[in-house]
Amino acid sequence: MTGAAEQRLTLRRGRVTEATPGGGPEQRLVVEVPGRGPRAAIADVALVGTSAVGDDVVVNTQAADLELGSGGFDVVHVNLTRGLDGAGVPGAHVMKLNYSSLQHAVVPVEPADLRLPLDRPVGVIALHGQLAPLAWAAAQARPGLRLGFVQTAGGALPGGHSQVVRELLDRGLLAGHLTAGSAYGGEAEAVTTAGALQSGLQERGWDAAVCGPGPGILGSATPLGHGGLVALESAHTALALGCPVLLCPRMSSGDPRPRHQGLSHHSATVLELLLAPVTVALPAGESAPIPAAHDVRSADADVDGYAASGLPARTMGRRLDEDRLFFAAALAAGGVLTTMGDMT
Repeated sequence: MTGAAEQRLTLRRGRVTEATPGGGPEQRLVVEVPGRGPRAAIADVALVGTSAVGDDVVVNTQAADLELGSGGFDVVHVNLTRGLDGAGVPGAHVMKLNYSSLQHAVVPVEPADLRLPLDRPVGVIALHGQLAPLAWAAAQARPGLRLGFVQTAGGALPGGHSQVVRELLDRGLLAGHLTAGSAYGGEAEAVTTAGALQSGLQERGWDAAVCGPGPGILGSATPLGHGGLVALESAHTALALGCPVLLCPRMSSGDPRPRHQGLSHHSATVLELLLAPVTVALPAGESAPIPAAHDVRSADADVDGYAASGLPARTMGRRLDEDRLFFAAALAAGGVLTTMGDMT
């Protein structure tokens, strides 16, 4: 029998002392946890409902206890005051987060009729921070482009946690947002990344897709133990479906860690392990040690134009002017993506 000392979940009971309006996918709270004081917390509204000041809640405190730079807040596990009447989604029958205490049924988007090849370009990102500059550059290069986002594992799993996605959807820079595999909470749910690409490119009218994790990448400073490696799975999936694949490399001119300077070891590992060639975008004038099998294409990167767009311009706490290369690489990828495949 597992003893209490071995319990992996760090759950604590607390009382809500501040609450933002609960109209969005995610609600920001302050929860008073005995022995820990008032703490920032979030609630996934679709999963656990809305909270109000005075509510009795159970929160997972582990990320904040560990003082993580990403995910450093408490997460509502259940609202004991008003969160015990959930009825689920009518007609849903496929479980996400299955066999966990947060398992919930969804209606999967995978169409029954698979028509291969899908033959629309797929951009693969390693960090959520690459999504906005890539989408903006693609829209500048090809106005009216219907670009969809498939959110994978590797970072935050809740689709509602990304304010960037909501802004891109509001601006028309994204045509849709599907959450695949263990990720959930997008506009619609897919059992697999392949199914999300099939739905978006075959049924939803997307001209192109971007695959990648939500915010807050996982990482252990090891060659394979990081969320950026999900790019390998996404690229292989898109290739198997007959899609031209573009890899948006993670690059940095401002990261203090040597392993992420220039071409990040995250992207270098993915490029080394890929079983088939892909296209790799680089900003004009930049070079990187890309394996010879891959097709390297250079493109201009309008960093100043992006800076003026009002879209998010920080990565890992650094401003655009402190890590210009990171944004330039993603902007170049957006431009190259619009030149690939059949988008007629």
